[in-house]
Amino acid sequence: MFFKKSKVQSGEVAMFQIGGMHCVSCAMNIDGELEDTDGVIESATNYAKQTTEVTYNPSKVGVKDIEALIRKLSYTAKQIK
Repeated sequence: MFFKKSKVQSGEVAMFQIGGMHCVSCAMNIDGELEDTDGVIESATNYAKQTTEVTYNPSKVGVKDIEALIRKLSYTAKQIK
């Protein structure tokens, strides 16, 4: 049996309402872009709920930066939590 090592990192968590997603690939696109960003620990985008939950290091990236990254991908983003 194989086990995946998980990164244990803590950070702030923010939830965003996303507009403009048309399919599951859109959600994967958002997660891929965010997780490639320095300071973003994890991104979990839910196509059905049209939300993204982002765990991030606030000393490296902020909420406005995350919103800007999502908008750069041609989606809308509004922090809801």
